Amino acid sequence: MSEQPSVVVLPFHAAEEARSRQAGVRRMLRLLLESRTGSVGFAIVLAVVTAALLAPLIAPYDPASQEITRALKPPVWLGGPSGALLGTDNLGRDIFSRIMYGSQVSLIIGLSAVAVAGSLGFTLGVLSGYLGGWVDAVLMRLADFQLSVPFIVLAIAVLGVVGPSLQNLIVVLGITSWVSYARVARSEVLSLREREFVMAARALGASSFRIMLIHIGPNVTAPAIILASLEVARMIISEAALSFLGLGVPPPAPSWGGMVADGRNYLESAWWIATFPGIAIVITVLGINLFGDWLRDTLDPRLRRWQGRR
Repeated sequence: MSEQPSVVVLPFHAAEEARSRQAGVRRMLRLLLESRTGSVGFAIVLAVVTAALLAPLIAPYDPASQEITRALKPPVWLGGPSGALLGTDNLGRDIFSRIMYGSQVSLIIGLSAVAVAGSLGFTLGVLSGYLGGWVDAVLMRLADFQLSVPFIVLAIAVLGVVGPSLQNLIVVLGITSWVSYARVARSEVLSLREREFVMAARALGASSFRIMLIHIGPNVTAPAIILASLEVARMIISEAALSFLGLGVPPPAPSWGGMVADGRNYLESAWWIATFPGIAIVITVLGINLFGDWLRDTLDPRLRRWQGRR
């Protein structure tokens, strides 16, 4: 008796889940294309990410290479040397190349700091909202205390002690920015912990850890993602401000805030040194905010009734 070839059949629920995910992706893409501001924001973010990833291929010069004979040369369209698309700084370094590589620094710090702050704040917020009692009181008083200290003062104080570096900057920005995530997560958990599905899980004997991880956590993820998408822009601005003050990424690593600081003494004679990095900061932050606003309007069901082409 010959053996029949076996046929692998996916379970119905698995195939249905795959189709649901595909439909969700298509819906998100359709909503993105329908929103003018969302499309513009996404295009800007995509361009910045592409520039960061392809900087070694796009940048014509080494961002740290100094050539004094090319110092303070204007952009090529103003009569500058060939190849100096956006001019050079006071040390002869190519501005365009430094902006390309500076996008790497801004995105790494922005995304990493948001990951640290989001993970810490999300965890503490869920614990505070679900457990309540003295845990909630201690965590919220700690949050109130941190909010009473200006962020820039706290960051300057910590970085002044531990010293400026890429790793220290990420940790400081993350630890000083967890409060927003904790408050958002706590407010969501307070409304979820008395819902029927949570009470049913508790009645079936599920542990508090399992309820927070399986039943409550996924329902708080969407607000956390929305907040994180908007906080990336704030982290980039904070990094630029600290770099401007000399407490960011140490040279010779290119940083947009450090480039603006380098050009502040040459605003009359070589305005391009500070202007183009400043424009890069503005455009990047604008794109992230536009995309974050669209993401908030799309993922938050309470705002969907206001959606439309903008």
